[in-house]
Amino acid sequence: MLLDDRLWPRCSVCNLPALEGLPHVKIIVAMPAYNVEKTLEQTVAALPPRLRENIILGNNRSEDNTEALAKKLGLQVMTHDKNYGYGGNLKRLYREALRQGGEIVLEVHPDYQYEPSVGDLLAAYIERDYFDVIQANRIRSRNESLAGGMPAYRYFGNRILTMFENMWFGVNFGEWHSGMRAYRSHVLATLPLESYPDTHAFASDILMDCVMYGFRVGEVPVPVRYEHQSSSVNVNGLFAYAARTVGAALKRPPWRKLPYGAGQRKRTNG
Repeated sequence: MLLDDRLWPRCSVCNLPALEGLPHVKIIVAMPAYNVEKTLEQTVAALPPRLRENIILGNNRSEDNTEALAKKLGLQVMTHDKNYGYGGNLKRLYREALRQGGEIVLEVHPDYQYEPSVGDLLAAYIERDYFDVIQANRIRSRNESLAGGMPAYRYFGNRILTMFENMWFGVNFGEWHSGMRAYRSHVLATLPLESYPDTHAFASDILMDCVMYGFRVGEVPVPVRYEHQSSSVNVNGLFAYAARTVGAALKRPPWRKLPYGAGQRKRTNG
C-alpha cells in the first residue's frame, strides 16, 4: 500500500523522503510485444533488478521467437488469441497487472527504444506519493531528438500535436505520446480503459483522461534510441493518428477538467 510521504524517513540535508526505508510496493512491468526477439533480452537485462521481479509480456501473436525467449527469461507471458493492436494489448496487460495486485504498473516497450534502466525513477515519483502518473519525456531539444535517430516527420508531428494538446488542456507537457509510463493502480482501475482505441492512439487518449480526471501527472527525461528494429509509425499512419488525436481532444472540453490533484484526493477519501 502506498503511504503518505510524511511517514517515511527523510534526508537530513534536503528533508525529502529518503530512498532507504521506503515501503516496498509491488511494481509490475507491462511489456506490449510483437516480434521483439532481437531486443527483448537486452531490454530485460537493462531493467533495474527490482523491476525484473514482476514482468508480464503481452505477446500480440508474434511471428518470431518472442514467446519462447520470454519464457526462457522467466517472464510471465500472455499470448493473445489474435493481434489486438498496441492499445488492445495494453488493456489486457493492465487488467492482468491489477488482478495480480500491482500497486504501480510500468509500461516498458521491449524494442529497447526507451532506456529501460531508468524505469525505477518513474516508479519512485509515484512510490513517494508525489504523482499518480509519470511519463518518460523523450524530447528536450530538436538536435538531441534527431541525433538519437528520431525521424524528422515524427519529431515535427509530435511538436505540433503536443503544442495543440498543451494549449487545449492547459498543461505544459514535453510530449503527449510517450510509450513509457508508470501508473498508480488506482488510476488504471478508475479510467475507462475499454473505451480507448486498440491502436497507438491509446497512448494519447489515456493521458487525456488522466488530466481530465484530475490525476497528478508528471514526466521525467528519458534517453531514447531509434534503430531499425524499433517500432515506429509511418507517414500515412502519422496523419491518421494526428486526426484521431485532435478529434479525441475536442471530445474532452477543458472546462470539464477536474482540478489538479482531484483524482488523488478521491483515492484518499475513498
